[in-house]
Amino acid sequence: MKRQLSFQQYRAIDLVVFGLILVVSESLIVKAANFWFADQLYTVSVVAALCAIVFMRWGVWGGIHAFLGGVVFCLASRGTARQFLVYSIGNLLSLLALIPLRSLGGEKIRKDGFLSVGFGLLVLILMQLGRAIMALVLGTSLRACFGFFATDALSALFTGLILWIARRLDGIFENQKHYLLRLHKEEDKGGY
Repeated sequence: MKRQLSFQQYRAIDLVVFGLILVVSESLIVKAANFWFADQLYTVSVVAALCAIVFMRWGVWGGIHAFLGGVVFCLASRGTARQFLVYSIGNLLSLLALIPLRSLGGEKIRKDGFLSVGFGLLVLILMQLGRAIMALVLGTSLRACFGFFATDALSALFTGLILWIARRLDGIFENQKHYLLRLHKEEDKGGY
């Protein structure tokens, strides 16, 4: 007799897998950028793209990954305690992307390429805004806070590209409850 996972177990495993993907990919990107392009002001990150995917899959649970993304970025770049606060807490503003996700509906966003990319860019902009607000609260000048948007511009390209691809892969950029129900219906129709 086959033992099936409960929905909560499936969610926990999925969140851990996406957390590991985030930790490994962000660590490698930051280390590579610091090694090969140490003199460049620009940064590249996959955190917004991965968080957008997790938001679509699990909603508010993606906040864990937003926070984790800030921590990983700071650990990999040997950030200060202040930077840990700015990036990890600032990234949590991306949770506001759940408002249009719920009001428009995940399926509508998933099925439309421009809405999918736009959703990812919204997550990124909210993260940048959150970081800027946190830095401002911690005493950084308003002018310096604009740097969070300018130096992270390449991440917008990566976020858009990743989401464009992810939405085309079955079940990746999809609410997982909806996905599992869809799979179950397809199995019932196929007679498995």
